[in-house]
Amino acid sequence: MAACDELESAMYARNSRGIQEKLKGARVAVAGLGGLGSNIAMMLARIGVGRLLLVDFDNVEPSNLNRQHYGVAHIGLPKTEALQQQLGGINPFVKIEIRTEMITAENAKEIFRDYPIVCEAFDKAQNKAMLVNALLEGEEGNCEKKIVAASGMNGFESSNKIKTEKIFSNLYVCGDSVAPEQEGIGFMAPRVITCAGHQANMVMRLLLGIEKE
Repeated sequence: MAACDELESAMYARNSRGIQEKLKGARVAVAGLGGLGSNIAMMLARIGVGRLLLVDFDNVEPSNLNRQHYGVAHIGLPKTEALQQQLGGINPFVKIEIRTEMITAENAKEIFRDYPIVCEAFDKAQNKAMLVNALLEGEEGNCEKKIVAASGMNGFESSNKIKTEKIFSNLYVCGDSVAPEQEGIGFMAPRVITCAGHQANMVMRLLLGIEKE
């Protein structure tokens, strides 16, 4: 049996054929490949999402290693390339598109044009707002594009405070929504990855037609 057939057989053994076919035919984009985005992409590849778009302009730095899905060997590489390498080692049959560039209000719609679900995974609040505004302007009502965003996951608070909320028909926000970044209280792997799990799980639910948070 070919490796591709073996992997697909394992996926189908875990899920019904109908569920796996929906995931295999899906297209999801991840905007920002830091602590949130790198871990979201890994989870989506593991469940068999068929096509992923990875967008980031930055390179891997030593300071990233406390929470982002990179290793020492990836330092200096563009995050897009480092993550593409890792995903290929987990599920080589996922089709991965990478764009190593900064996302702006001017280019966001073009970058994510072909992807109906976008995971917002930026660090800064102004960038989060920019992406939501750029992609959802004029979209409310027809719900053609859905964004799964994050807000508030830094520090050492209980992970039980992190949750997923449906803000309106095509915007979901994961996090505790109350934990602003403070000096000396940064982003740590446990809470960041917990929030990334919320985002990946909401994406999976949307792909399966479940729109409740």
